[in-house]
Amino acid sequence: NKYSNYRSMSGLTGAQAAERILRSQGITDVQIRHIRGNLTDNYNPANKVLSLSDATYASDSVAAVGVAAHECGHAIQDKMKYTPMRIRSTLVPFVNICTRIGYLAIVIGIIFSYTLIEVGIVLLLSMLVFQLITLPVEFNASHRAIKELERLNLIDEEEKSSAKNMLIAAAFTYVASVLSTLLEIL
Repeated sequence: NKYSNYRSMSGLTGAQAAERILRSQGITDVQIRHIRGNLTDNYNPANKVLSLSDATYASDSVAAVGVAAHECGHAIQDKMKYTPMRIRSTLVPFVNICTRIGYLAIVIGIIFSYTLIEVGIVLLLSMLVFQLITLPVEFNASHRAIKELERLNLIDEEEKSSAKNMLIAAAFTYVASVLSTLLEIL
């Protein structure tokens, strides 16, 4: 929120910054689109769509440009066949099923059998593994974002510090998620 109130010196919106970053990397097969909501920004490697939320797509704030660059970092990872991202993408369907079955097994286990609770916990560990694999993917995307913003002169020195702070804080939400899942399993 703090950096969404600071206008970027480039004057580019998140969508325009994303377009520049992708084109500079020779990435022409990724579609940039607007998606409703807040904090819904994402890159989908399956369909090559970079979705930017209400707060990012048309905003020219430092936060919008930073978030757009971060999502471009994922598109760059995809182009470079970044191994942790490929592993994470492969695991998504498996983890979704394990998580659903895991919670169900725990609930049924509470009623009928302690063994099912243990099975549920083991299944929920897949979510923890997935989140651990996500950490390097997110930190790397933020690192790539800062490099691209600097390389293309889309931010100045003062904005670089702000963008770094924002992206580091965003990446640490994934660390918090890992800790939360670990505590939930325990």
